[in-house]
Parts: sequence; structure tokens; C-alpha cells
Amino acid sequence: MMDEFNASKPIYLQLADRINRMIVSKELQAGEKLQSVRDMAVSYNVNPNTIQRTYSELEREGILETRRGQGTFVTEQEDRLIRLRGNLKDEQIQSFVKVMQEMGYSSHEIISGLQEHFGQMNKGDA
Repeated sequence: MMDEFNASKPIYLQLADRINRMIVSKELQAGEKLQSVRDMAVSYNVNPNTIQRTYSELEREGILETRRGQGTFVTEQEDRLIRLRGNLKDEQIQSFVKVMQEMGYSSHEIISGLQEHFGQMNKGDA
């Protein structure tokens, strides 16, 4: 799945980000069971404690639910999944805008660049 991890961010948070993206992209569906802690640890070549911490963090955030004797599941609470989707979108936009501004682009240049980009994409759809 994921071969390398960024040394500047804890692995459990990187795994939580990956699971969140899988949920938002519908790779993981609401109510779907996740791999066991051991299986996920083998998949990512990390310590099972790291996976347990990832699952615990996402459970604390209300994204995952642990059902005793059954495993860990993606929440079926639609409001939490909608909030997750919005939060991930906002984070990506903020990151993109920050990088563009650091390179010296104005808000107007960023917006016109996006409009041009999407205009070209739409021409390709026609």
C-alpha cells in the first residue's frame, strides 16, 4: 500500500490521513469493516501498536467505530463523513494557496490560473 513515510510527521497520523482519503474517495464505504490491526500492520510494514493508535485516533474523531468482537468499521453517521469530506477539502485548498502565495502568486493570479485550468479540462470533455 504505502511504501514510505514522511519523517516529519508521525506514522500513525500519516496512516490516519490515508484512511480518511480512502473514506472520502469511497474506496472505503460507510459501515465497511477495516482490516484487523495485525493485518493492517503487515500491509503497511509497521508495528501493530502504530495501527492501534491510528484506529484509536480515528475512533476519537468519530470516523471509525470499534464493535466488540467484530472489529473496526467506518462510521455510518453521514454528518461525520460529510464533515470529514469538507475538512479534507479545506486542508488541501489551504495548502495549495499557501504554496502558491509563497511562490509569489497573488490571489487573482491563483484564481485565474484555476479558471484557465478548469476551462482547458472542460474543453477536453467536449
